[in-house]
Parts: sequence; structure tokens; C-alpha cells
Amino acid sequence: MSNKPDFPHNIEISRRDLIRFSMYGAAGLMLPDWLGVRAWGAGEKANRLPTAKAKSVIQIWMWGGPSHLDTFDPKPGAGTDYSGPFTSPISTNVSGIQINEMLTELAKMADKYSLIRSMTHGNNGHETAAYLVQTGNKAGDGLVHPSAGAIVSYMKGYEHGYKGLIPPYIVLTELLGRFSEAGFLGEKAQPLATGGDPNAARFVVEGVVAEKITDQRQRERRELMHKLNTFRSVLKDDPQLSAFDQCEEGAYDLILGDAGKVFDLSTEKDDVRLKYGRNKFGQSCLLARRLVERGVPYIAINHGGWDTHKQNFPTMRRKLPELDKALSSLIQELSDRGLLDSTIVWCGGEFGRTPKVQWEAPWDGGRGHWGSCFSAFVAGGGFKGGHVVGKSDSKGEMPDERPVYPSDLLGGMYELLGIDPASTLITPQGDPVPITTATWDPKNGGGRLSEIL
Repeated sequence: MSNKPDFPHNIEISRRDLIRFSMYGAAGLMLPDWLGVRAWGAGEKANRLPTAKAKSVIQIWMWGGPSHLDTFDPKPGAGTDYSGPFTSPISTNVSGIQINEMLTELAKMADKYSLIRSMTHGNNGHETAAYLVQTGNKAGDGLVHPSAGAIVSYMKGYEHGYKGLIPPYIVLTELLGRFSEAGFLGEKAQPLATGGDPNAARFVVEGVVAEKITDQRQRERRELMHKLNTFRSVLKDDPQLSAFDQCEEGAYDLILGDAGKVFDLSTEKDDVRLKYGRNKFGQSCLLARRLVERGVPYIAINHGGWDTHKQNFPTMRRKLPELDKALSSLIQELSDRGLLDSTIVWCGGEFGRTPKVQWEAPWDGGRGHWGSCFSAFVAGGGFKGGHVVGKSDSKGEMPDERPVYPSDLLGGMYELLGIDPASTLITPQGDPVPITTATWDPKNGGGRLSEIL
């Protein structure tokens, strides 16, 4: 199966071809493979598709692994060797649910989200755990499996009715791991990683906004390119050139037209921007809401800084208010705009952190990696709010009730998106591969998230 999209007249057009036909400059050099595409051609289909409740996903990837005890699963009763200075968790607006004392805004809206407190996979390596959480598969089987974002963009993208010029899988702002997010699906499922900083005066989106080049200058370059391209008039009726023209129009519409304006946060009111927080993460959450409004199926936000081997608690005092402000604003705005019911918000990292604080040097109050038990936050898109799934033990070291595996969570999201978790994808070698891998023992836990679906 070809990884290249089908263009009009069954012509396959490469970037090299575009450059050869004078598509140089910002549009030509950075034109992604998805521009002008409306169908991927015959591809893998789900065996059966459940009724979709969700249309989009916003994934907040807490890269580095956040401490579950310091966020959504506080353990004040375990003593300060486990809770550190966070000894006073706060009650939420849902009876019986408490979270970290610094998450004051999120505490007011617990009815809009649910917490999974028994996530587990037992892997303590950043790369391998990130791969496991994002694909639902363990590394080492000879395949690079696609991430959730790649699967959603592929199954809900151009072949299935998505018509936007903005690609169906956006990452704000850096890729989520040190593996190919698209896996064996290849280029057709690659995300557009924006780079840049949404909080900057001018958000420079790679391939869309050229640094230090104004829109007017872009237009002038395009006009000059057309003037220099003298063979254009000679070949004006050529079908291949017509296909190139369609690609060019799509590229410049994204760069200079209405589609690209979604990345321009200067059009938002100052009070809205302040509500999210005038920082990279806060403005990424605001941009994610704007992308959902444009119908983009999958938006991931790479929110790093959670790898707190040293001085965990000073870092938490800085990171938690930032998370609280942006995530609560995102949930509230999605709700106010009637978008939360059709948008999944998934927040979590590759694992948790050691429940027992490492007070000794050189860690100085740090926490290590902990894949045995951690937490995840889910809201919207058909997920019920106001629930807690699973339970960790008294020190947050292991699941005490209802272990939840990455494939359980991913399978639940796919189900809400109308993607059959039992369906298969076909590798380039022609082998069928399940979208999710059920590795749990149903007698001991795991399985469908029926509590919140």
C-alpha cells in the first residue's frame, strides 16, 4: 500500500516535483504531504464502528511523569515521607473526591472529569513507558506501533470525512516521544509539530508562519514566483500542472488565508488569554480549544518538566498552579461553548513517581520513576464526570482495586470516537495488527472502562 495520497487524475506529486516546478520559498520548501489531500485511497477499515460520541481529542502529555501523590491521588495519611509538605488535600465539588491543595480551580469542577487512580504497567523507563502509554503496546515485538494520535488522525481523517486544510493531527509544540508517533502507518499519519511558542508575540508555526517574514512579503514572493514561471502559460491546460496549482493554493491558504489564522492568538481577548495563563502551556491549551472549533480530530500538548528527580516540591509549587489555571480554563470553555460533550480531554504522563520521597542527597526531596501505579485525568467526549476509577494502596505504591492498563484507557477513547477497539490495522508487510492489545487477566482486573463509559 502506498503511503502517498492520491491527487486528482491519479497523479502522485512529491515535494521534489513541487520544488522542480518553482514551488520554492515557504510554501514549497515546507509544504507537507497532506496539503491538497482529500482521501488516502483504499486503506484499513474498522471491522465495525460503534456510534461516536466524541469528535476530537486533546491530549495533555505531562512528559517526564507527574507524581500521582502530588496531583490527583494525595496520601496525607501516609506521612510526610510520602506526602511531603502537601498534607492538606482539598475537597472537590464531588463528595469524597480530594485532590492536591494547589489545584483549587480544578477542585470546583470535578463533576466534569473523572480520575483513574490505578493506572499501571510496571515500566520505569521514559522512552519505553511513553511508547507503552501512547500505543498500548510493549516495545520489542519488531514493530513500531502508531500512537493514539496517529490512529485517530488516520481513522477520522481525510478518508473519513475530514476536510480541513489544517492537518488532522497537531502537536503543540514538540513531538511527544523519541519514537515515530506514526509508527508503521507512515507519513499519512504523521503529526504536524508546530514548534515555536504560542505565548510569543508572533507564534512561528513551522511550515505555516515563516520567522521574520511578514504576510505581505509572502504575497510579494508568490507574485514574483508566478512572474518568473514563464512556462506556466504554455502548459496552462496540462493536468499535472493543474494538480500542482491545487497544492499551491492549499499551501498559501494555510499560510495566508483563513485556515492559518487559527494559530494567531492575538485575535483573542486579553482577558481570555490571561485566564489560561500567559505562558507556553496556557496558550497551548487556548490554541487547542481553537483547533477543536475547527474540527481537528487530535491535538496533543507536550507539557514537559515533570521529571522531578531533584527538588520535587519546589517544582510542584511552580507547575501545579500553571496546570490548574490552564486545564480548568480549557474544560470550562469547552463546556461553555458546547464542545465538551464531543471533545475528550486526556491528561497524564508515561508513569508516576516514587511514592516515598527521596530526601537524601543528591535528590534533595526528589521522586524517581514509578510505573507500578499512577493516575490519569479524563473528561468529555462521552466520559462520565465525577467518578474515580480504581484505587491505589495506602501509600500509592500499587493498585489496590481495579488495575487499569494503557490499552484499557486507549480502547475507551477509541470506542467513544467510534473506532472499534477490536479492529485491526494492516502493516506494510500485509499483516493484521490489533489497534489495542489486551494483555490483562480479566480475573484480576483490567478491561473496558465501563465505570465511566
